Amino acid sequence: MNQLRLTKLFDDLIGDLQDPGLMWQVGAIVAAVLIGWGLSRLLRARVGSRTTETGVRRFGMESFGRVVGPLAIVCLLALSQVVLARWHHINLIKLALPIFGSLAVIRFVFYLLRRVFIRQGEIGEAVLTFEKIFQLVVWLAFALYITGYWDDIYRYLDSLVLHMGKNKVTVAEILQAIVSVVIMLVLAMWAGAALEERLMHVETLHSNLRVVLARTGRALLIVVAVLLSLNMVGIDLTVLSVFGGALGVGLGLGLQKIASNYVSGFVILLDRSLAIGDMITVDKYSGRVARINTRYTVLQGLDGIESIVPNEMLVSGAVQNSSLTSKFVWIGTKVSVAYDTDVDFALKLLEEAAASVPRVLTERPPAATLLNFGADGLELQVGFWISDPENGRGGVTSDVNRAIWKALKDHQISVPFPQREMRILGSLPLPDVRPEADSR
Repeated sequence: MNQLRLTKLFDDLIGDLQDPGLMWQVGAIVAAVLIGWGLSRLLRARVGSRTTETGVRRFGMESFGRVVGPLAIVCLLALSQVVLARWHHINLIKLALPIFGSLAVIRFVFYLLRRVFIRQGEIGEAVLTFEKIFQLVVWLAFALYITGYWDDIYRYLDSLVLHMGKNKVTVAEILQAIVSVVIMLVLAMWAGAALEERLMHVETLHSNLRVVLARTGRALLIVVAVLLSLNMVGIDLTVLSVFGGALGVGLGLGLQKIASNYVSGFVILLDRSLAIGDMITVDKYSGRVARINTRYTVLQGLDGIESIVPNEMLVSGAVQNSSLTSKFVWIGTKVSVAYDTDVDFALKLLEEAAASVPRVLTERPPAATLLNFGADGLELQVGFWISDPENGRGGVTSDVNRAIWKALKDHQISVPFPQREMRILGSLPLPDVRPEADSR
């Protein structure tokens, strides 16, 4: 049967070669290809000319530009098939439709995968490998469809029955369920990524609220996608109650910490105690909040080291936040001067030296004080304010200390250092020197 179908297909194509209307089919295919290719080039050129687009958004639009061409070609060929079928044979267009349809499916799946799984526009080896495998599978399915073996394979898989308790299910139904779930999940994750990208550009919402809405929306889309896909293939959703009970037992017995971290993550995002960009210190970890995930928070230290802190620690423990309600941070540094120094003049020098550093706030001017009378000199302290704690404290403290040292040296103010004198009371003990014995 398949051999007859393949022979008939080639006979129809050879018959079209002798038909005067063949040029209409060739012209329709060429026109569809040129228009589709032109639309794709135009869209990609317009995206490339926009300098305001972010890297990920530009990458996604360029990937979608590759989908537009095959989709436009398929639509134009379908329209040409309807129009030309009234006067001419359309066997060549019938062959071209599944070819460009397969290409459109491949490009569209590539677009979804890159929008969902690729970060910062960088394609990983796993994605490239899956794309190659999927491309091979699609072209193989096209070859089976053209030769007529597709129906035979489906009937064979539908004849293989598996017994699951009192129920019977065929291999074809299992494969349909898998394909349906995968397609719906990918579409749901794509919609979730698009929703997250849209919410992240809404400046009127707090950053934490945007993250909560994005992740909640993605989770709901995934749940709805799974339920719909299972319902489409005829699986009774009441069987999920058993899985839900098992999941609850698992959470109660072995997944307490994981569940606690997930709940703590949503608590942090909702109560806004932390936000991306805050400088915090928790336990022995300190740094800028780079990401707030549902299970953990990433702190990026000033030395470049990233710390992964479980969200439970941020909820149950004490956290120092340098920029919760205000980014103003006070920093103090100390210096000692000799006892014969004019204290008022030295304090004024310290304030002027600290104020000369660019990161020190002028609206909150530095203030110098006399702390105490030390063993080696007068201990002075100057305090100043900064508004960018995310840039660290060590750099601005060093700049202030250098400015203070230069000011003290320019005005010949002595900075004492510890000096100790050793006094020996009484006479020194004389060494016991005995004459050498006569060797004779």
